[in-house]
Amino acid sequence: MYVALLVVVWIGGGPPIFIAAAALSLFVLGIGIYLSLIRHVIRGPMLAQILSTFGLALLLRYTAFFIFSANFVSLPQTSLAGTIKIGGIFLPIAQLVAGAVAIVLTVSLHLLLTRTTVGSKLLAVAEDRAAAMLMGIKPDRMQALAWGLSAGAAGIAGALLATAYPWSPSVGETFGLVAFVVVALGGFGSVLGSLYAGLIIGLIQAVSAFWLGAIYKDIVVYGLFVALLCCGRKVSWQAVSKP
Repeated sequence: MYVALLVVVWIGGGPPIFIAAAALSLFVLGIGIYLSLIRHVIRGPMLAQILSTFGLALLLRYTAFFIFSANFVSLPQTSLAGTIKIGGIFLPIAQLVAGAVAIVLTVSLHLLLTRTTVGSKLLAVAEDRAAAMLMGIKPDRMQALAWGLSAGAAGIAGALLATAYPWSPSVGETFGLVAFVVVALGGFGSVLGSLYAGLIIGLIQAVSAFWLGAIYKDIVVYGLFVALLCCGRKVSWQAVSKP
């Protein structure tokens, strides 16, 4: 989001420019984070991984606080401003474009993982690092690429969200929690599953905001998520306890 703001303020770039800049900047940052931190803790205790990434999140957040302050900011008006009327409903152009790009990006990542040699290597390293090494794959290179692609995709998402929402350095907490719910419901490792789950969560949020109010939409999502986890745990326990 802040990369998009800087591009607009400094050079007056439009959405294609600041989206590309955010993707490239976060891609490089993702690779740098892997090489400088994650590579050294990824095979260590789980607690070390959790504390390291949590500390990294705090470092990034408070660095943003230091540079940009805690005030909410928003992008100047871009070419994605305004609304269009579809079937009697006014829809924001920025959100429609963000949704379309999200679908294209998700499908592209799915095809990359399932239809290309690079994708096969990424999946092989994720499945079994040692076996991948025996097949001549370099795990560090593939994992650095995975971190770069993940961060680059987050950069595109952030730049698109910046066209529709004001933000501060702490805005990632809300979006991060919703993203975790989406990935958990869609299935860890399933790109298309996350796409379907994201569409369902979006519909639930929209209906909840309409019927209950905007402040309750996230509460409804988290409540349903906890309920599904409890139901799944109960079903698993019953399956295990059967003679």
